[in-house]
Amino acid sequence: MTSHAEACKSAAEPFGRVFVAAVALVLARLRRLATAFQHRHDAAILHRLDDRMLADIGLTRRDVRQAFEEPIWRDPTELLVERVARRGSARVMKTRAPSIVPEVGHARAIGQ
Repeated sequence: MTSHAEACKSAAEPFGRVFVAAVALVLARLRRLATAFQHRHDAAILHRLDDRMLADIGLTRRDVRQAFEEPIWRDPTELLVERVARRGSARVMKTRAPSIVPEVGHARAIGQ
């Protein structure tokens, strides 16, 4: 190999790595966009549920409307999952089930 060919090859290597990285980034974004469209299509079923059914899964009609008001390229299920998780953790903090282990004084009878 001549020195000129070696110089061209060494100059092209960084370009090749940048090109591969750019293509990988574009493909990742396209996959994310396709996933968002699929989730949007799947979550459209929520529009057909009545308020009681939505409440059973921890959502309100307003949550569903707000999720679909997001831009078309955003995944509406991210907002819905976040709302359910936030309400679920608040509900757990408010209502803790009583223990089934009998208490003796201030210590539990079994294991303490």
